Amino acid sequence: MAFGKTLRKFRVEAGLSQEQLAAKAGLNRTYVGDVERGERNIAIINMQKLAKALRASLAEMLRDMEDRFG
Repeated sequence: MAFGKTLRKFRVEAGLSQEQLAAKAGLNRTYVGDVERGERNIAIINMQKLAKALRASLAEMLRDMEDRFG
């Protein structure tokens, strides 16, 4: 759930809809929504795809998550 909240923060800051992010990452929009709501587990490869689509590093996203949620 913490990664989902971080994902949403980065997505909103990037000015992207879930659909736009999903398309850039090569993933399904419903999958992105499920991840943001913490309803689905996410594989590291998909975390990387989403980070790349957001023009962020996965390390940066994980640091943000750790800072916010401990």
